[in-house]
Amino acid sequence: MKKALIAAALLALGSAQAQKTQLEFWTISLAPLFNDEMNRLVAQFEKENPTVDLKWVDVPSNTLEQKLLATIAAGRPPTVVNLSSDMTVRLYDQGALEPMSLTDAQKKVFFSNTLKTFTFDGKFYGVPWYWAPKVVAYNTEIFRKAGLDPSNPPRTIQTLIAAAKQIKDKTGMYGFVPNIDNVKMLYVFREAGLPIFDAKGQAVFNSPAHVRLLQTYVDLYKKGYIPEDTMRRGFTAATELYSAGKLAMLITGPQFILRVANDNKAIYDATRVAPYPIDLGGNVIHTPLMGFSIPKGVKDKALAQKLALFLTNDVNQLQFSKVTKTTFPSTVKASADKFFKQGGNNAIDQGKLVSSTLLKRAQDLTMLYPDASKLNKIFKDNVEAAMAGKKSSQQALDDIVKAWNASL
Repeated sequence: MKKALIAAALLALGSAQAQKTQLEFWTISLAPLFNDEMNRLVAQFEKENPTVDLKWVDVPSNTLEQKLLATIAAGRPPTVVNLSSDMTVRLYDQGALEPMSLTDAQKKVFFSNTLKTFTFDGKFYGVPWYWAPKVVAYNTEIFRKAGLDPSNPPRTIQTLIAAAKQIKDKTGMYGFVPNIDNVKMLYVFREAGLPIFDAKGQAVFNSPAHVRLLQTYVDLYKKGYIPEDTMRRGFTAATELYSAGKLAMLITGPQFILRVANDNKAIYDATRVAPYPIDLGGNVIHTPLMGFSIPKGVKDKALAQKLALFLTNDVNQLQFSKVTKTTFPSTVKASADKFFKQGGNNAIDQGKLVSSTLLKRAQDLTMLYPDASKLNKIFKDNVEAAMAGKKSSQQALDDIVKAWNASL
């Protein structure tokens, strides 16, 4: 009799476990630094939803889109997925995301400009998570070797470029790696207050002002003031160079300063942080948002939305910021917490405080336009041709605008 009862109990337990709903959420490049926080979220959601078995999967940014599309095609997508704003645009354009249905109360949790980033054709294809305005982490030892004052870092784009030239001339090391790979020159234009489209939706970024700005970076490239692989590896190359002590200034989100601390303690100890130089023409800093979206083919969209809103609620966004020490919430209540006004002597604390002062100028400038993949390749190929001296800056932008307007 006793054996029968035990067997029945085990059968009942197994049946209960089998009936649990299996959910999975993906994040981008958070392991292993933030394992404890992600595991806390898993445990908390399972506690609030006892019938759910939740799994966290971390995916490298350079493989996420391909992997996600493969799981959608196979009919096994994750329940929700962490996407950057530009990834969201590309995946929406491919029909790979499900829309969400948010109540007015749910909308009010987030800043309207952050929620707008994930809104296409009046529907929500994601909810915002974290972001952080760019700062300039700089190596005080390289500044001194170049004859620059570490207590007076560059405050404008023009003085940053001048400092970079002096650093290369005096030390042989690079001053900075500009964020101009792929289509990022579009954001440089917008930060300078230069338009991309006119009122009729036609591309207009081949004006004399646009040409002069592109030519600035072409000249830096031709004269060896920025690395040869700037257009191929961009931020990845910059971070590697900085952590190796071979780059004076790293334009980065403050959250990436933590990677410097882990990669090279000596370089981290020599690092100070300054505000990202504002171009007064635009008075805005392109600040990409991270969010959570629901992939196409998810069976229980209501439960998926519940998970996405849990991961991005006030409490969890604030806790995530406290763990990262350098990212900021996209929710109104969490962003007002006193934690974000606390400074410190180390680079991580400096980065948090400096970035918090730039939030009022932060804006995700990611744009949605038809045939984005095709048009972005045209932009990328022509800008690279200008950098390599195969086309003039004017010709490159003229060719891009002509091709874009033929499609728009």
